[in-house]
Parts: sequence; structure tokens; C-alpha cells
Amino acid sequence: MPQIFSPAANTWLKASIAGGVLLIGIGIGIVLYLGSTSYVTRQEQIRPQPVPFSHRHHVNQLGIDCRYCHTSVEESNFAGFPATKTCMTCHSQVWTQAPMLEPVRQSWQSGNSLEWVRVHDLPDFVYFDHSIHVKKGVGCESCHGPVNEMALMWQDKSLQMMWCLECHRQPEQFVRDRADVFKFASQPDYHPPQDQASLGKQLVSGYKINKTQLTDCSTCHR
Repeated sequence: MPQIFSPAANTWLKASIAGGVLLIGIGIGIVLYLGSTSYVTRQEQIRPQPVPFSHRHHVNQLGIDCRYCHTSVEESNFAGFPATKTCMTCHSQVWTQAPMLEPVRQSWQSGNSLEWVRVHDLPDFVYFDHSIHVKKGVGCESCHGPVNEMALMWQDKSLQMMWCLECHRQPEQFVRDRADVFKFASQPDYHPPQDQASLGKQLVSGYKINKTQLTDCSTCHR
């Protein structure tokens, strides 16, 4: 019976298998790379808002504390958006005719809330609680970046799981004294610790941060 395959067929088969595995690997690599780009994560992209609110002006220049607008950040999983009443506390007295603040005045007169666009929007399958992070000494800046320098708000970090795990695996590198949670590195009243590793270990112990629990899947996925 004549031979169906030539002697070179084995070589071609091995090369095809190796090539197929290589292509699959390249394909997975491309997908993972694209998944970490700003096109997917929307990192450093400014989102359009009904009013061009400047954190740099309100925080750095006016000295307004984060909690003045984000009132529920210490007690709730959601930091909260400021009510129109909060804006009008000042803007009924200053910049009362500024064209850019017309949506705020209309909201106040009509009683309809401003529809702010969430910049840091986690997937529905992720559970995140602002209050527990604040109580454990995680600064606003650690997740949101230098908000006090942002004329318009953008997402500073990727918010992907590997980024979250950097802190969850080694919280001592990130946690700070609770008195400094709402301060930013560029502000004169914040003095970063000279030895974060030493202070971090003390805070992890003092704040009863359970590192084993932090990396349990059920902590964030419920």
C-alpha cells in the first residue's frame, strides 16, 4: 500500500501545532494588553459634566474639604454627589450670574437634581465600600489621584483588579494615619511619613487590617 503522507509531514504537523499555540498565545496577549489600555479602562479621560466643576479651584484655592460635598464617604459605601443645595450655599452669594453655573440655578429653581456623570464607576460585580477604606486609613489620593490638582475630573487609576490587589496584598505600603486620609501630597499641611514601611506596619496592626481576608474573593465579589 503506497504511503499517503510524505516524510516531511511530521515536520509540518509539529510546526503547525507550534504555530497554532504561538498564535493563541499572541492572541491572549493582545486581548490582555488591550484590556489594560485607557480605551477600555477610560483612565485619564475627562468625562463631560453638566457643570465644569474644578476640584483644583475648590480644594486648593478655596480650601474646601472633600467631606463638604461628599458627605456620606465616612459612613456609606458611596461617597455621594453634592446636592444642588450644597452648591447654592456659596453660589447664591458669589458668581450668581456666571453663565457656566446656569444649570445649577435651574436645578435649584426646578427642584430637579443635576445629573452628574460618575467618573469612577466600578462593574456591578464588584463590591466597594468607601467607609471601610477611610476607616482603615486609605487616603482619597491613593485611589483618586491628585484630585486637588484637577481642573476637570478624570480617572487617575485603572481600577482593574490587579491594581486593587497591589494594596490588598501589601496594605502597609499605602495606609496612612486617619488624620491624613483627606489630605493630598501637594498640600502644605500634609507631611508624608519618612518611613512608610515602619508606620504602615503599625497602622495595619492598629487598624486591625486582616491581610488574609483582603485577598479573599468574597471580600470584593459578593
